Amino acid sequence: MRKVLALCALVLTLLLTGCSGAEEENIVEIGERFFVTRINDILFTNTRDYIGRTIRYEGMFWTVYWEPTGRDHFYVIRYTDGCCGDHDSSIGFELRLNGARSLPDDTWVEVTGVLEEADDGIQHVRLRVVSLRELDERGLEFVDS
Repeated sequence: MRKVLALCALVLTLLLTGCSGAEEENIVEIGERFFVTRINDILFTNTRDYIGRTIRYEGMFWTVYWEPTGRDHFYVIRYTDGCCGDHDSSIGFELRLNGARSLPDDTWVEVTGVLEEADDGIQHVRLRVVSLRELDERGLEFVDS
């Protein structure tokens, strides 16, 4: 009887561990290396492959007032090279805060969200925030393309 209970406990532990691992595998993690390449792939090259997928990355919280909509739009970005010189552009996703609180600009955060289609006068994609955590340790603010 003890062997059967021990076997059941082992199987239950393996099932629970397997489920949590599978859930984590479905998250698209964007690290510092290839940050620009990965976001460009999601935004411009293979967008359809990522709609509905969960994405997680770190960056700076950023707020921009956009006149056509008459409201603030929120982003998590990093700086990168643009058209006119070193580090003159930014890259990241717009956020739909979905109940998460806004943070001061330049706060370093980890954002996890589901990529969704949006239309605020122009069609685009954004992250519907699942988790927005302020972090003490900052990563690279400037990433190369």
